[in-house]
Amino acid sequence: MELFLKIGLAAVLLMLVWRLYPAAKEQMKNGPKGSSSDWKGLILPLVLLIGFVFLLIMMVRS
Repeated sequence: MELFLKIGLAAVLLMLVWRLYPAAKEQMKNGPKGSSSDWKGLILPLVLLIGFVFLLIMMVRS
């Protein structure tokens, strides 16, 4: 039974990728382009998230 679930999940994932590929290709071609200010706006939350996870790890270790 476990093998059939793995095969079924693989089939569903392949179908999902097959269905979403044209939309993703279109979006990459004609979608909005990011500027340097967009990347700066992304970096701050990522740094805060990494710092928070590091803090949690340090609290658990001690």
